[in-house]
This record gives sequence, structure tokens and C-alpha cells, in this order.
Amino acid sequence: MNRSERKAILLALTAAALFGLNAPASKLLLGRVPAARMASLLYFGAGLGMLALGLIRRAGGRAPLDARITRKELPWVVRMILLDVAAPVCLMVGLSRTAPANASLLGNFEIVATSLIAYLFFREYVGRRMWIAIALITLSSMILSFGGEGSFSFSPGSALVLLASVLWGLENNCTRMLSLKDPTQIVVIKGLGSGAVSLLISLLLGEGGAPLPYILAALALGFVSYGLSIYCYVLAQRDLGAARTSACYAVAPFFGVLLSALIFGQRFEASFALALTIMIAGAWFAAVERHRHLHVHEAVTHEHRHSHLDGHHTHTHNVPVAGEHSHVHTHERMEHSHPHTPDLHHTHAH
Repeated sequence: MNRSERKAILLALTAAALFGLNAPASKLLLGRVPAARMASLLYFGAGLGMLALGLIRRAGGRAPLDARITRKELPWVVRMILLDVAAPVCLMVGLSRTAPANASLLGNFEIVATSLIAYLFFREYVGRRMWIAIALITLSSMILSFGGEGSFSFSPGSALVLLASVLWGLENNCTRMLSLKDPTQIVVIKGLGSGAVSLLISLLLGEGGAPLPYILAALALGFVSYGLSIYCYVLAQRDLGAARTSACYAVAPFFGVLLSALIFGQRFEASFALALTIMIAGAWFAAVERHRHLHVHEAVTHEHRHSHLDGHHTHTHNVPVAGEHSHVHTHERMEHSHPHTPDLHHTHAH
């Protein structure tokens, strides 16, 4: 495992830890903030927080090296925002028609959906160890969310929860197609776009307002558990691809459970230790997957952050450039063999 892979796995786990804060912290706020309004505040907190962070960095002379999103990527941006709104709507309606434990169980299908969509439609390679990792992580999540005999049953509400998982799987893959671009810009667009649509839904539902301290707390939570989490997630996808990032991100429920124990005094059961052991095994299989073969890079012209030390960016500059930088560049057709992950430079067929 090279340095960039280790860094990407750490970023994915950090994203999971930050998102794991969301459920227990939101539970403290939902008593005073309506559900749809809460969703809009979380998204707005992510977008506004990352926008402010980006402006501070620029004011300090630390402009990002990453390429900006252009009109060419707008179709992926629109899909990302629409899916980010549609999935929670399906989940909320599904929750109203099925048991919470059942919904939690079915929600874990997002891991499988992300991997299958990446494999079938985005030509992302999923090897044997990765399939084992997905199976173990899904089993672990099922154990963690299982509420006892009779907690799993199928109903129209269950179908909507499954649909939400599929929509989030699609959204994960759409976000991956933007992962070479500036992650701060991605979070700002995702946060403000999804926040605006969620606020419109809240208004259409006739939801009331909330006390100012709760609004500010929800915005701060959105910045941490959505904004910083998505930022780390996008960076991880650059090197790991959608399936492997989703597998690492699946540990988020454990961080939520640990925080719930601290806040609400929730007690751990034997099933938690079993699920944690299986989850660690799944994460290990995802981390140690190795993939190497003779493959072809077709000629392509695009723009993203890169260096000339990775063996793929062999173009020259009129003025020598050292370190990472971003500009429009062309990859000549290349055929070689080396260990690689399913990043956006390795979408070749197998």
C-alpha cells in the first residue's frame, strides 16, 4: 500500500467519524427544529462553512491548487444535487411507513448499491477481496442495526428505504466523477444547492421556525458532520474510487454509537463487539486489495491537480514546474503495468 492509498483510507475514516457525529447530535436538536428544516440547516451549514473556509484560505494567500468545476461538469453537479434531495425525501416517507429498525437494516444496502453501480455503470474494478469486504461490512451493519425478532419485514415503506439507498449509491458515484475538482467548491455547491431545495420542501410542508441558538447549532453541526465529512470523502474517492471509499465510510455508525454512549448513556451489548470485529475484518480486506495488470490509458485532455512524479503525467512545460499544480493537460496514449486503484485515471475495462 503506497502513501497516497494510506492517506485516502485515513481520509475516508475521518469522513466516517465526522458523519458519525450527525445522528446523536441531531437528536439533541430535533425536539426544537422540524425535520426538513433541520436537513436544510445541515446542508446550509456545510455550504456556508466551507465557503467561509475557502475565503479565509484565499485571503491568507493559500489559494487551492485544485481545478475549478466548469460548465462541462454541470450535468454531474445537477444530478448530485437532485439525488441528494430525492434520497432523504424517500427515506423520510419510508420511515413513516416502516419500523425504524427495519429502515436501519435496509439503509445498509447503500454500501452494496454504491459498489454495484460503480461496477456495472462506471467501469470501476471490484476485486475478490473488495467483494469480501463489502459482504463483511454489510453483515456487520446488519448486526449493529438489528432490533430483535420481527424487526425485519418488507412493506411499501421498505421499498422506499431501499430506493433511498440506491439513490445515495448513484449520488456517491456522481460525486466521484467530480472528485478531481476542488473539493471545497464541490461541498459549497452541494450544500447550498441541496439546502435551498430542502428549505423549499420545509416551507411547502408548512414547518415552523426554530430558536436562534438551535439554528446556529444546526449550522455548526452541518459544517462539521456534512461539510468537513464530504470534503474528506471527495478527497478519498480520488485514490480509492467509489466502492472502496464507501466500504471505509461504513464505519460511521460505530462512531455514532460511541458518541451516543457518551451523551445518552447507551450501553453496549455483545452484538456491538461482534459487529465491530467483523467490521474491522471487512476494512482490512478493503485496505489490502491489490490490483495489477497490463492496461491502456487512452489519450485524454482534462484539468486537475497533479504532479509529474506519478508516472502518468509526462507532459512538459515551457517553464519547469515543481510540486503539485493544476492546468489543462493532455495524456498521450500509454500502456503499462503497475499496482493501481480504481481512480478516475484507471476506468479501463477488464
